[in-house]
Amino acid sequence: MSGSFFSRLWARFAYDRSIGFGLEYIGLTTLRYPRAVALAVLAFSILCFTQVPRANVDGDLLRVYAHSGQYYDAYEHLSETFGTFENDVYVLVNSPRLTEPETLERVRELAFDLELNEFAVGTMSPFTLRKPDGLGGSVPAVPEGMDDFGEVAVALSDLQQNDPMMRNLITPDLSGVVLIMFPNQELTRGDGTKRMIASLRETIAPYQDENISIELTGPPIWTSEMLNAAVDDQVKFTVWGFGLGAIIALLALRSLPGALLVAATPFLAVMWTMGVVLFFFGSFSFLTIIVTTLVLVISFAESMFFVFNWLAYWRDGMEPNKAVDATVKLVGPAAALTMLTTFVSFASLALTPGQGIREFSIAGAIGTLLLFVCLMTFLPLMLKAAVRLGFKAPKRSSLVLTAPLPLSWFIASRFGRQLSILAIVVTVLLLIPYGLIRPHFSFEDFVAKDSTALTAAEEIDSGVGGVAPLYVRVPLQDNDPNVTPRDFETVRKVHEILESHLGQNKVISAASMTNYTETGFTREEVFEAVGPFMRKRFVTDDGSQALVTGFMPTIIDSEALKQLVEDVTAEMRAAGIDGAEIGGFRILTTFATDQIVSGLQLDLTLSVLVNLGLIGFAFQSFRVALASAIPNLFPVLGTEAWLYFTGQGLQLTTVIALTIAFGIAVDDTVHFLSHYLHSRREEKRPHLEAVKHTLDRIGGAIVATTIILCSGVVIVTFSELPQVALFGTLFVSTLAFAVIGDLFILPALLAAGGKFFHPLGKIRVRTADHDATPDDPTGDTVTGDGGTEGGQPHSG
Repeated sequence: MSGSFFSRLWARFAYDRSIGFGLEYIGLTTLRYPRAVALAVLAFSILCFTQVPRANVDGDLLRVYAHSGQYYDAYEHLSETFGTFENDVYVLVNSPRLTEPETLERVRELAFDLELNEFAVGTMSPFTLRKPDGLGGSVPAVPEGMDDFGEVAVALSDLQQNDPMMRNLITPDLSGVVLIMFPNQELTRGDGTKRMIASLRETIAPYQDENISIELTGPPIWTSEMLNAAVDDQVKFTVWGFGLGAIIALLALRSLPGALLVAATPFLAVMWTMGVVLFFFGSFSFLTIIVTTLVLVISFAESMFFVFNWLAYWRDGMEPNKAVDATVKLVGPAAALTMLTTFVSFASLALTPGQGIREFSIAGAIGTLLLFVCLMTFLPLMLKAAVRLGFKAPKRSSLVLTAPLPLSWFIASRFGRQLSILAIVVTVLLLIPYGLIRPHFSFEDFVAKDSTALTAAEEIDSGVGGVAPLYVRVPLQDNDPNVTPRDFETVRKVHEILESHLGQNKVISAASMTNYTETGFTREEVFEAVGPFMRKRFVTDDGSQALVTGFMPTIIDSEALKQLVEDVTAEMRAAGIDGAEIGGFRILTTFATDQIVSGLQLDLTLSVLVNLGLIGFAFQSFRVALASAIPNLFPVLGTEAWLYFTGQGLQLTTVIALTIAFGIAVDDTVHFLSHYLHSRREEKRPHLEAVKHTLDRIGGAIVATTIILCSGVVIVTFSELPQVALFGTLFVSTLAFAVIGDLFILPALLAAGGKFFHPLGKIRVRTADHDATPDDPTGDTVTGDGGTEGGQPHSG
């Protein structure tokens, strides 16, 4: 009795549920209530368009790592306790005549102008540095009024060789000096950084001539360049992506009005996405900016599938308005399922900590949902309006799109078994590099190409050995702000350990003042001489913690940096120094990237498993899930294998690209399998004939949508930001391999597995009709392989 009840319950559930899980009812509602839906689309569009003028891009790299775990927490605590050199602006001044008194005085004037800049809270340079005078006061480290070349050279050499801070700011050949400006963090919020940089460029302009060259660098400059590159990318991606998609649609359909019909939905979907993302987040990041491009190309692909099916019905003799209705019922469930697979891929990324990753995940999930709603509401209304305005169906699609299909069928029918075995073996072997590949971080990949700021940083690296800071926070025992002898010894040990790795004179701390203390000055006098701003970067006001700062090259390999941290930590532990903590922006980005990428790799695995399970559950057949596995795993695993064997490793955008590309690549597979099942059950075609008919019916659409996806995203490969360009490269290569999987491997698997896939013919594929009810008199019942003999709508 109970078993019979549950069987009837499952049969009823199977009947009611489509492969789109009912989401296609959005489209059916559009067909039933077109005027109400049109008003809703108009109102929502107006709301989104009002947000677009607020569009801006936040280039802050820390936004990616915010709240990502222990490394970000340590960095944030370090910044709050000591302040850091991470937000400082470096002004690199080069002159072959720096030691000439006239040149030196001009550089001194520049240093003072920087100190008076409205965005500065302080500066550090040879001219602002003071030395204890032995009388309880201090005097300028570089005396004013020098009128002799030799006197200037002696003064600068003395600082370069003996002063702990100036060693890293004056080049050994005395031809270059680094001036550091400490920005006012309150004034640089929002667009303040842009105004600060403009003000600094205005300040330095009068001092540049054939004798003196000046370059700005440092994190604020890098951030500004990233911001400018991201804004340029947004405009470039949207305009060129839209243009290429429209051109490809024109070539595919051989109709300008048809291409415009295909292009209208992507345009509106992008506007909706931009409006909602800006409403929730207030701005784009260099990651979320990619979402608009993805929404654009996915919308083009789905719109192309929709229009292809509509025109096919129309050419077969169906009245065009009825063809729109039939297409909604045919394509709606498959489009819903493809939306869900892409949605799962985006949503899975949210499992990895990090504000930037979560924002990308949420923005992508929102964009995916919005493009589906746009497809199911705006596109049917627009097609019916086009018919009313006199649109005529083009006679046929471009032959280019169907050119690969005869070869695909020849291989599937003649060599299906051999190709299937080869594909399975290769896919299994590709799991090996998938398990071996490791994260890799490269700082320069986050900085805009041809960055003048990065070039200046490299000059500093070559001149003074680098100014990228690495910090060691040292807990003190005696809580004395002037540092007791016992605490001084602890700081000295840490100083020596760090200096042994970074090089002589590349570390500053309370222990680096010995050239002053050994000549009779107290530590209190020395701290007073450096001023309260710099004093805080040596020891806290309560004397509970000290900071040891090392300077290393801006460009350093992530593996070398990880080894450095590991060695310094081990040596401090061996020296009995407990509680010391290594931190800094480079430490954060390197170690947090490893953590994030490892998490994203797990997200990718989860996304693959969930999406394959979702496909199997939607079709009520594990055989369908198995059929979709190989053609979609092959491109992802193949791309990761290429990254592994070329030594590139996994970077932040690498795994994101593969995860999203997998979610999108599944789309064509879903459409193929849905048409195949429709041919088997509804059209009563034999197994092999159903495979061939599916190839002929939608093979051209698969080629067209893949071309649109790849052409749209290939624009991303020209991004000024290497990480974004890498995203585009991997995305396009993965989709290119995916179309091989869908046009060659999937048909071969189906053709070779005739007996295995024979039960799929029992799966009922019904039209997603809003008038259908569970009481349909057909009396369909659940049958083998988890399928139904009735009740499951087809998808197209």
